[in-house]
Amino acid sequence: MIPTPVHATADPLPSWNNGEVKQSIIEFVSRVTTENSPDFVPVADRIATFDNDGTLWAEQPVVQGMFVLGKLQAMAAADRTLTERQPFQAALEGDVEYFKQAGEAAIMELLTATHTNMTQEQFQQEVQQFFATGIHPTLNVPYTKVTYKPMIELLEYLRDNQFQTWICSGGGIDFMRVVSQSLYGIPPEQVIGSSGKEEFIQQDGKYVIWRLPEIARINDHAGKPIGIDLHIGKRPVFAAGNERTGGDIAMLTYSQGRSGASFQLLINHDDAQREFAYQEPDNASLNAAEANGWQVVSIKNDWKTVFFQ
Repeated sequence: MIPTPVHATADPLPSWNNGEVKQSIIEFVSRVTTENSPDFVPVADRIATFDNDGTLWAEQPVVQGMFVLGKLQAMAAADRTLTERQPFQAALEGDVEYFKQAGEAAIMELLTATHTNMTQEQFQQEVQQFFATGIHPTLNVPYTKVTYKPMIELLEYLRDNQFQTWICSGGGIDFMRVVSQSLYGIPPEQVIGSSGKEEFIQQDGKYVIWRLPEIARINDHAGKPIGIDLHIGKRPVFAAGNERTGGDIAMLTYSQGRSGASFQLLINHDDAQREFAYQEPDNASLNAAEANGWQVVSIKNDWKTVFFQ
């Protein structure tokens, strides 16, 4: 007997070209959702985790980085001395080499200046305003339009087959939660990301969550399996990431290490015409995919279209 998916459609992934990757996804979903299959996975264990930057939406430039830049520009307009102080000067001038030398400490200083010393509600309002008005600098569309159409179809296909879809990203958890439902159909409580410390305080006669200028945890590289365990408590059956920094290798490895069937997907950014083309200097992610048998998406060859029209 040939297993069939619980929810079969004529083509559940219409923006994907027919090929090995698409067929592997459909075949995997069929196997794990068919009760008489030896690879059947109970609904409660159908966990799928997705990186965000470069996996669900474009990351050239990183969207949250543009939010930071916009806030810095507003701050510099009010205080011109920022344009003469590092790391603010480098950020405002787009000096990438400075940050390569200064490292994580400089990035953390920028995040502290733009993401903290305010209430959670104030931060959420600033993020909402950014997405309401922000335009991608090269694609010339709102940031809400830089999501990948084939990946949205994949999220919906998995949910149609009773998977829980989660975001597990190095980006800020509170930044992503503002738009995760509207962009991806993923509720805020199913978002895992980097976070800062907070405290519950009384302000102007009411109690609020106050964002402190300290980092609580970074949800990237080896931090991703830790974040998944902290928020979900079980290994994902399906995990998707992309090549750029090697940040998703640990998550995909963690997924593959579960007992029973699993699926790992890695997106290769190789389409300079329709999106962007870039790779890691050491090719670590693609090497890991080859060594471990992960499916690699060629944006150029596997996707009929990249963005929503």
